[in-house]
Amino acid sequence: MAEVAAESQHVPSHTARTTLFLAAMRHFARARREQGLTVHYRRLGQHAETTLDAALEADLKRLQPRQLCVLQPGEHRVQGLLETACRAGGTPLEIHEDPHFLVPLAAFSEWARGRKQLRMEYFYREQRARLDILMNGDEPAGGQWNFDADNRGHFGGQGPGLLPEPLSFPPDAITRECQQDIQRHLPDLPGQDEAFDWPVTPQQARAALDDFIAHRLPHFGTYQDAMWTDQPWLYHARLSAALNLHLIHPREVVTAAEQAWRDGDAPLAATEGFIRQILGWREYVRGLYFHFGGEWHEWNALGAREPLPSLYWDADTSMQCLHQAVGQTLRLGYAHHIQRLMVTGLFAQLLGVRPAAIHAWYLGIYVDAVEWVELPNVIGMSQYADGGRMASKPYVASGRYIQRMSNYCQHCAFDPGTAVGKKACPFTTLYWDFLARHRDRFARHPRTALQWKHLEKMDPERLQAIRERAGELRKSLAKGDRI
Repeated sequence: MAEVAAESQHVPSHTARTTLFLAAMRHFARARREQGLTVHYRRLGQHAETTLDAALEADLKRLQPRQLCVLQPGEHRVQGLLETACRAGGTPLEIHEDPHFLVPLAAFSEWARGRKQLRMEYFYREQRARLDILMNGDEPAGGQWNFDADNRGHFGGQGPGLLPEPLSFPPDAITRECQQDIQRHLPDLPGQDEAFDWPVTPQQARAALDDFIAHRLPHFGTYQDAMWTDQPWLYHARLSAALNLHLIHPREVVTAAEQAWRDGDAPLAATEGFIRQILGWREYVRGLYFHFGGEWHEWNALGAREPLPSLYWDADTSMQCLHQAVGQTLRLGYAHHIQRLMVTGLFAQLLGVRPAAIHAWYLGIYVDAVEWVELPNVIGMSQYADGGRMASKPYVASGRYIQRMSNYCQHCAFDPGTAVGKKACPFTTLYWDFLARHRDRFARHPRTALQWKHLEKMDPERLQAIRERAGELRKSLAKGDRI
């Protein structure tokens, strides 16, 4: 095992993300040694090699193994580094299926073969039936596969009220040592780690699962899309990082949620919505990542060319929604899926940020980011840069969506209902500009036609004013001006 600086520098990795990865590694190594295994471990700053392939090549030369066996890496780049090191050392490399997933890659390829569209809903239903999850015989529990209509609630004007605090895992001695090593050897990483409290062992991950099932799953479905000022966790599970670092198996998580429903401790809509995130989206995006391979990095279907605004690195903006979502992200390395999709991701899409730039930010800035899950979600679902291979339509909306799903707009200098003028919400301005820029592509699309019909009713002079204001916003943000 090797801690190398390049893995936190090829994209700027959030301090908390690097802490989480290294702490989980060191706890894992200690547990294996306690089992009596020999572990060759390179700690940050204690060896000359700064890249993964250089560290591996040095160990292959020193240890002279007959063969190198690894589980399927979660990033094409990492697999390439392993292959490079093995070629240099003349060591055969054998890649095994990763057992920490519910759907083998070969099974996904078989499902995808011959299909014109690879839609998650059909994949999810087949896996539910195959694995007998939330099923009553051959029929889905409750008589329907999808309870999305029940899972779009917001908190209203009164707010979320008293929320259950999630179980916290303050850094132990091993994790604190990781933090000190990172401060010493990687002092320029973005973000903060003062509030670090993520699970770093399997035992902690199971405790986090039990805590979620008991205290937040019953309301997860209703409020999974809701946002609220200074409330980062709400009813979310905080399990994605533990799942992605193999601290807990997805089957254990899914089984616990299903059992809570069968025991009458959680409603079906909440349970189905949560299981959909794991058995549906998580397995589906991994399959897509390997199905399309390196093509993901090249896609830019909407021709986006703008740089990533500096506000993504400092949260310095008068837009309250972005100030909240980015500020929380820099502080914790975390934002829930709607903050990512419909705040930080939506703004980048409406602005026209280069997909590669927003992808690099997401990959480095979130503690649960591994490329197999991050890249398809950003390039496909968030930015529509894949041209519809993943999502059937772009997820675009004006500031009105954020107003409906949060209280951010109550504390903002901008009006989500206004597209021009000093009080105009940049989301709303850029939304109408997006519709105008991509009229030819989407105006006849069966799932987006209604949005573009609203554009056709707009007075041409008003639309021109909106487009001019959108151009001003792009110029200001490209220069680093505060908005």
